[in-house]
Amino acid sequence: MGGHGALICAFKNPGQFKTVSAFAPISNPILCPWGKKAFSGYLEGSEDNAAWKEWDATELAKKYNGPSLDILIDQDKEDKFLKEGQLLPENLLNAAKDKDNIALTIRGYDHSYYFITTLLHTYYYIY
Repeated sequence: MGGHGALICAFKNPGQFKTVSAFAPISNPILCPWGKKAFSGYLEGSEDNAAWKEWDATELAKKYNGPSLDILIDQDKEDKFLKEGQLLPENLLNAAKDKDNIALTIRGYDHSYYFITTLLHTYYYIY
């Protein structure tokens, strides 16, 4: 499902999850090239269409009114796709900033073997 899928599952199911974590997710697909390409294939219209906003984590965060939700995003600041404007975690951070019920942490990391294996071990055994 990927990081974006985890985020939208949490936003679309208020109260079912207390925490959600994502590893370098596409945080705002209606505004990035990959998301526009994918959504135009699966959904009608364009990024102005309400249907697109119902499947975009940043847009869902803006209107989230469920119980408190803690979000952890691990994002490499040197990630090629971050630099290309594909991931847009800052948009999700800005959407969550004014929400009392969303606590969002974006944690930086490097691509070292130790970090990646530790992270994968955690994801596979906890989630």
